[in-house]
Amino acid sequence: MLVLGIETSCDETGIALYHTEHGLLGHALYSQTAMHSEYGGVVPELASRDHIRRVLPLIRQTLAAAKLELQDVGAIAYTQGPGLAGALLVGASVAAAMGFALKIPVLGIHHLEGHLLSPLLSTPAPLFPFVALLVSGGHTQLMEVNGVGRYKLLGETVDDAAGEAFDKTAKLLGLGYPGGPALSELADEFSRSGKPRQFKLPRPMLHSGDLNFSFSGLKTAVLTLANKHGTTQQTRGGIALAFQEAMVEVLTEKSLAALAQTGLTQLVVAGGVGANRQLRANLSRRAEEMGAVVFYPELEFCTDNGAMIAFAGAMRLQQSDIQDQQSGSFTVRARWDLELLETP
Repeated sequence: MLVLGIETSCDETGIALYHTEHGLLGHALYSQTAMHSEYGGVVPELASRDHIRRVLPLIRQTLAAAKLELQDVGAIAYTQGPGLAGALLVGASVAAAMGFALKIPVLGIHHLEGHLLSPLLSTPAPLFPFVALLVSGGHTQLMEVNGVGRYKLLGETVDDAAGEAFDKTAKLLGLGYPGGPALSELADEFSRSGKPRQFKLPRPMLHSGDLNFSFSGLKTAVLTLANKHGTTQQTRGGIALAFQEAMVEVLTEKSLAALAQTGLTQLVVAGGVGANRQLRANLSRRAEEMGAVVFYPELEFCTDNGAMIAFAGAMRLQQSDIQDQQSGSFTVRARWDLELLETP
């Protein structure tokens, strides 16, 4: 079966075609970063309007690139939540209308389930069960994954998400939007320069005895350093490196603790922050020391994308009666607990 995936949860319009027998046949992504950078963050109304402009042309583009017709699509999967309500409604309404016209199943997908399953698109791919670190601009969670829809929350952030902390810290250092990648690049550049480390930041909740995270205090510590030492080119590099090292250490140690607690030996890292080079290197090295393996999605699938939605939809449709998924109505969920997601 050919599944069309539609992702419009925030500021990226993602379209993909996934075949249950032949794998990923094509995908396209349009990012609104340039538009939102003028405002220093995502403007929900502008995001929704841009999704309206982009979604149908991207569907046509993806079908044409794969040399397929709309009539070849056997099911549609769209991001139902969580995300910006207006943006979600664009993808949901397009999916519902197309499904009604083509008389094919339409399935709403949890955005985080898409991220969580995205490493299964890569080779080699993990096998169930595994521990997943979902780390992005909106979420930071550790999950025990025993199958599609079988998720157990092990720990999560009690305040800021990791990606949110990256972006806000970058803004404090005057790095603009989106700040996360810019901060990481500045930190890596300072590290490669061989200059001595100037600062050390706290590791929030590193020894809390549970698997929860907290990053708001780390951001405050950066503000204190910036006020005390200024934000010259030299100090910005040192602060960026100190921030990244603190973030990477906390994420690494909590992830390894989750493996130890569950007795599992596979760790999946998903979400935008999962593209961070230092995090990948540190996690892989430490996991190998304890006999575990870490799996990452391809870099192009770390950000929001349609491929992960099409894939998650295909996996759910394979494990359920697709006739039950046919409906003329649709809903979106701006907030949606992944642990409460139903098993197909």
